[in-house]
Amino acid sequence: MFWYTLLWSVHFICAVQYIFLNISLSIVYKSPEYESLGFDLTVERLVSIGYPQELLGFVYDPTFPTRGLVFDTMYGNLLKVDAYGNILVCAHGFNFLPDTRELYPNKFIQRDDTERFYILNTLFNLPETYLLACLVDFFSNCDRYSSCETGFKDGDLFMSFKSMFQDVRDAVDWVHFKGTLKEKTVENLEKYVVKDAKLSLLLSRMNEVAKVFLATNSDYKYTDKIMTYLFDFSHGPKHGTPHRPWQSYFDLILVDARKPLFFGEGTVLRQVDTTTGRLKIGTYTGPLQHGIVYSGGSSDIMCDLLGAKGKDILYIGDHIFGDILKSKKRQGWRTFLVIPELAQELHVWTDKSCEHLDSSSNERPDISAIQRRVKKVTHDMDMCYGMMGSLFRSGSRQTLFASQVMRYADLYAASFINLLYYPFSYLFRAAHVLMPHESTVEHTHVDTDTESPLATRNRHCVDCKDIDCKRNQLTRSISEIKPPHLFAQLPQEITHCHDEDDDEEEEEE
Repeated sequence: MFWYTLLWSVHFICAVQYIFLNISLSIVYKSPEYESLGFDLTVERLVSIGYPQELLGFVYDPTFPTRGLVFDTMYGNLLKVDAYGNILVCAHGFNFLPDTRELYPNKFIQRDDTERFYILNTLFNLPETYLLACLVDFFSNCDRYSSCETGFKDGDLFMSFKSMFQDVRDAVDWVHFKGTLKEKTVENLEKYVVKDAKLSLLLSRMNEVAKVFLATNSDYKYTDKIMTYLFDFSHGPKHGTPHRPWQSYFDLILVDARKPLFFGEGTVLRQVDTTTGRLKIGTYTGPLQHGIVYSGGSSDIMCDLLGAKGKDILYIGDHIFGDILKSKKRQGWRTFLVIPELAQELHVWTDKSCEHLDSSSNERPDISAIQRRVKKVTHDMDMCYGMMGSLFRSGSRQTLFASQVMRYADLYAASFINLLYYPFSYLFRAAHVLMPHESTVEHTHVDTDTESPLATRNRHCVDCKDIDCKRNQLTRSISEIKPPHLFAQLPQEITHCHDEDDDEEEEEE
């Protein structure tokens, strides 16, 4: 039952004392309905500031974009890259470029050039990604405009791809913070938000083993409407139990978090008047109180209120940068990354139609023929995910997004509801990953002295008796002035400490 799969990328123990849950709308919205709404509103905003009316004819296509793409603001290309910046796929508008060496001589980009390259990593970036492709394709092919290498011209007017990109970014921000996106969402919650009765059951079980906190970037009024809808069932956690208000499932509720700023200097911690939704004046300096809704603050303030350490906290979020990377690097929190696309990725990966897509042959094939077949098979499988291929791979190469997941997420799954199918005492540990020399070298005895002169660098093939003799001579010759330790003693116990969490678990039991 792969729908309930939890995947772990590094060592992790699910025995935490605090669970920080970021239930943002990006985790619970319906796709592609919500993305289409954001796309339409952003296009309307662009038209209102002077972009061509023809753009209103575009309709959001969920099969085109995927997360983790990079937009090159110089040439207007959408790039799919690996962890090192090597280009895997390049699209200019809707046109996929087979050869990119003219623009990128080494088929490589400097990812740290943030002035030029923008990573579209979040779920909210999906409509933006497709809109950028629509705009580049429109201006590159419309007769009224002449294409340039770094933009397009309309008579004496020049628009660079960088300016176009900034207009799109500003329009997206306007839609989210000043536009009608939230209003239209609340007007039709059934259309845009996924409701799961198992949510209350999971939270009630979490309450039994840990303190549970809610953190969101949204304001209280909007959060209250979304959460009220999510918990709008006639029963409580189980059938036959009374209904509970959503606030009762959380030990602390934090709105207006302003992540990723929350994981740095943060903002002033204030208290929310839940009747009016307004903030009370002054900074909150009291102790943690159940039932109080807070606004702002920072991760450091929260840890101080709780008396919690990084490894005691499990943070559940969907934003690889704003949630997972920041909480991991700055606080050392345990991390659970929600990747909704994983359900489709697993479906394609396990689908029977892809079962024999391995280009195997019992006869010695012509190498050119097998290469053509591999390319076709790779393309066919990529297209099962969408036009930009898998979120995690391009052929056999891992994407930038995949490498970030492996590096920063302790756990990841299509939904945090999957935690319901594991006991909270469950130990997650990633499989041992072999380095190439460990996985390919045969374990046979070799006389290293005759095999290579470099064998003298082996720290375990020295004559221990000879060393002990030299140490005794050295000790006698400097008997008058002797440091506390002349040499290290051979350890008699395990020296590595990366399993210390396991030991602490056993001591507590």
